[in-house]
Amino acid sequence: MLNAKTIEIIKSTVPVLEVHGEQITTVFYKTMFENHPELLNIFNHANQKQGRQQRALAGTVYAAAKYIDNLEAILPVVNQIAHKHRSLGIKPEHYPIVGKHLLLAIKEVLGEAATDEIINAWAEAYGVIADAFISVEAEMYDAAANQKGGWDGFRPFIVDNKIEESEVITSFYLKPVDGRAIADFKPGQYISIKLEAEGEEFTHIRQYSLSDAPGKGYYRISVKKEAGMQTPDGKVSNYLHSNVEEGEILHISAPAGDFFLDSEKKSPVVLLSGGVGLTPMVSMLNTLADLQPEREVTFVHAAANGKVHALKDEVAATAEKAKVNSFVFYDAPTEEDRQNNSFDAQGYVTKEWLQENVNLEQADFYFCGPVPFMKSINASLKELGVTEDRIHFEFFGPMASLEA
Repeated sequence: MLNAKTIEIIKSTVPVLEVHGEQITTVFYKTMFENHPELLNIFNHANQKQGRQQRALAGTVYAAAKYIDNLEAILPVVNQIAHKHRSLGIKPEHYPIVGKHLLLAIKEVLGEAATDEIINAWAEAYGVIADAFISVEAEMYDAAANQKGGWDGFRPFIVDNKIEESEVITSFYLKPVDGRAIADFKPGQYISIKLEAEGEEFTHIRQYSLSDAPGKGYYRISVKKEAGMQTPDGKVSNYLHSNVEEGEILHISAPAGDFFLDSEKKSPVVLLSGGVGLTPMVSMLNTLADLQPEREVTFVHAAANGKVHALKDEVAATAEKAKVNSFVFYDAPTEEDRQNNSFDAQGYVTKEWLQENVNLEQADFYFCGPVPFMKSINASLKELGVTEDRIHFEFFGPMASLEA
């Protein structure tokens, strides 16, 4: 428990963190990796290079300072990050390293303004925040390892099947090497793949949404081949597409994630996806078709055109056997798409279209895709009066803001 004086000091730094937060986290990561390069085996190099991780951490530090006297207010953020940490293998021994370098970064960026009083207050506050993360993550590690079919760390799975779903997306069907049971998951959750590629200095870990319903004896991920093989964001996806064949072994974590379908409800569901953001949505769709075929579902997918549109036939077949209205948007349809009438609308999913075609009063909305797509959907839903408790979304990568 922090005393009143410490809380007062931490809160006094909120305006400073709002201005300098990203600079502080940039210095933090740079210094920490220089002193502890082994941590590059855990952290996503692409998110570092693009600045996404720095922005996400800055937002988390800012929120922690703002709500230091009421940390329960940021519990949803703590849970979301804790799921990712458990999936990556972040352990209690990593927290002192992070704390040390965060304080060094604050001192370096703020200079003389970072008085001993401020540094000491932040050291105390960090200890409380770290303990909260460690406690939540300990429960998650225990649950992941001790559930039926569960395990700790990374478990070897064989690529049982590899299917090209479009010009840019390929599905991998994964079965455990030991032939034993695998952990159940909630539709919308993800797994981490730990890749040790030849010629790479560090291990690369990437998280991929599971793209099929649970309970089938395998995990399926549908991976988009990112542009630019030599860039960090393309290394793992390109390696999976080009180098990993059926019969090869991948090491994966038990499923994780706080974004998942609420299968206890019976209200209408609207699933909206852009590009490869359809992967968790297809998992939800297949689950709804299996377990709640009478539940009203609207499935909306946006893609450039048919060449890059994955899992289209699967979605269409699922829609036929359940109470599903499916809509396809192409913003750059090919001539073949036009001849085959393979899409329902040209352009983007608009507020006006949503107003005319979905149940705004009762439905729960789940969406995932590129950040601009998500920003547009989020803004449209809010302008149409959909309440926060019925809006659910997932970022591929570190958290970002959906505010315009």
